Amino acid sequence: MASEKTIERKLRQGVEDLGGMCIKLLSILFKGLPDRLILLPGARVCFVETKSTGDTQSPMQKHITKRLRALGFDVYVVDTEEKLKKLLTLWSSSPTITKNML
Repeated sequence: MASEKTIERKLRQGVEDLGGMCIKLLSILFKGLPDRLILLPGARVCFVETKSTGDTQSPMQKHITKRLRALGFDVYVVDTEEKLKKLLTLWSSSPTITKNML
């Protein structure tokens, strides 16, 4: 079982290893934003919500995720190190992010 902090730290390191940026979003004035904005080489942009293993998004987070996806953004919810590994592998092997591959 992985903590949110552990997953978030490994996400940040993995994105940096790919030459990208993993920006922490502080949603003081806008509730429900995902935890991280991911910027990858090739102008790839997506959002990642990190959770401890087994945790789920709040209703507000689900609402914002749905809105972001409706705008065309990819939003991933990662609650295990296995899901994180799959996501990092996807990003390293694909020049563009493909929706809903996780």
